[in-house]
Amino acid sequence: MKKSPYFRLVISLTLLIVTVLASTNSSSAQNNNPGPKFGIKGGLNLSQLYVEQPDVEDENMKAGIHFGVFGKIPINIFVAVQPEVLYTNMGSKVSYGGSDFENRFGIETGEIRFNQNYIQVPIALAVNVGPLNIHAGPYLSYLLSANVKNWNSSELSPNVVQQLDTKDFNRVDFGLVVGVGFDIKNVNVGARYNYGLREVGNTNLAGNLTNNSKNGVGQIYLGFGF
Repeated sequence: MKKSPYFRLVISLTLLIVTVLASTNSSSAQNNNPGPKFGIKGGLNLSQLYVEQPDVEDENMKAGIHFGVFGKIPINIFVAVQPEVLYTNMGSKVSYGGSDFENRFGIETGEIRFNQNYIQVPIALAVNVGPLNIHAGPYLSYLLSANVKNWNSSELSPNVVQQLDTKDFNRVDFGLVVGVGFDIKNVNVGARYNYGLREVGNTNLAGNLTNNSKNGVGQIYLGFGF
């Protein structure tokens, strides 16, 4: 199967992060200076698409998870670069209705759950004030899979089978992350918000249902560094 150039970019960024961590750690060890921290992290996602569409009656956050690896490369005592490679769930729960919804889309009214699974590479700049760190920076994500649940074709259009999957959504997402964390010895806890800058849907139906919406994800995480 042919690989997307964006997929190669995400893999290249991942390999670059690992290489930088390894080389920086070796250099720091030779100079007897504190080296970068490397570890694992994971936690809870609360995501929403914030769909602004006339047929939307209600929208609720969708719970998910994220997990992966992180590094913390010190520039000086106060500032560090914090790259990560994460698997993360995103999406939303959207209730559609309205008098012409079935006529327009051939779909029964009700709740539709958008489920998206990404590999995400955030690279944040962290400012350390004692155990507290404030971090912000860009992220790049590659969509591994997507599906839409709890919806049916309408009785008004019995021959129309409505299906959405990975191909109906943009493979690449990018945006910004901002958060706060506490480093307590080798344990890191914190909260972060992911603000997407790219539209989620890339087809007429997916684009109309999400109405050019972008990912918005709040995260609570726990990490262990070494």
